[in-house]
Amino acid sequence: MHSSSAMNMLRRPVARALTSACNSSQLTQTTNNVVFVRSMGNANANQIRSLSTQQRKQRRFPNPALRTHAVSFIDGDYNDYNDGVEVEAAFAEDEEWDIVPRGSGLDEDVLMRRKQEEEALKYQQEEDAKKKKWMESSKPPVRVQDIDERGRSYGRGGRKTATARVWIQPGEGMITVNRREFLDYFPRESDREMILSPFVATETCGKFDVTVAVVAGGVTGQAGAIRHGIARALEKYNPDYRPPMKRLGFMTRDARMVEQKKIGLKKARKAPQWVRR
Repeated sequence: MHSSSAMNMLRRPVARALTSACNSSQLTQTTNNVVFVRSMGNANANQIRSLSTQQRKQRRFPNPALRTHAVSFIDGDYNDYNDGVEVEAAFAEDEEWDIVPRGSGLDEDVLMRRKQEEEALKYQQEEDAKKKKWMESSKPPVRVQDIDERGRSYGRGGRKTATARVWIQPGEGMITVNRREFLDYFPRESDREMILSPFVATETCGKFDVTVAVVAGGVTGQAGAIRHGIARALEKYNPDYRPPMKRLGFMTRDARMVEQKKIGLKKARKAPQWVRR
């Protein structure tokens, strides 16, 4: 006899017992396995058998009228896994416990993970310190008034090759350049307007006397250097004058210079006329 036919013969009595249990709502200890029994409201086993294969497949989907219960046909075995060993004996008071140092007995993965966590924490702390330093450096410096014992403020300006040293003090608006009158030293209107532009921006025309000592460069370069020195001197006299002059570019040293002449050329870029013969 084949094993499959033998198994079928053994399963038939179990199926008949389950059918009778479902009809009578009484379960008996017929097997040592856990059996799942489907129970419905008023349906019986004969109605389930009469269903076609397609209808049985449809009943596999969730159905609120259908409930599934796990029924055990034997009583549970509640014996302890230690087979009679008392709990107190497992934790005797006289037994000495070995103290294991921290980190010993750990596998390599745990140690590597801890090392990576420490490195990540150290890197994050360094980044936070850099960010804090950047935030401190990004703050504008605190500017204070700088006036000498004679009530003057000093500013040094430059343009091209010219360098100007400027002193300002409250007065009637007199300007002296290298111990000469302002109008005599700069005959052109464009140079005069350039020099007076910081006073116009700060609305302080006629309120300061200016003394200038300028060297090197041409007339235009000296005029630009004086303007730069006056702007810096006004900032030191009163830091509130800085924003309007900064917006107009008076606080920035103009670094534009004439390009040097090259050998073989007439000027910095201009080349002589090309001749065939």
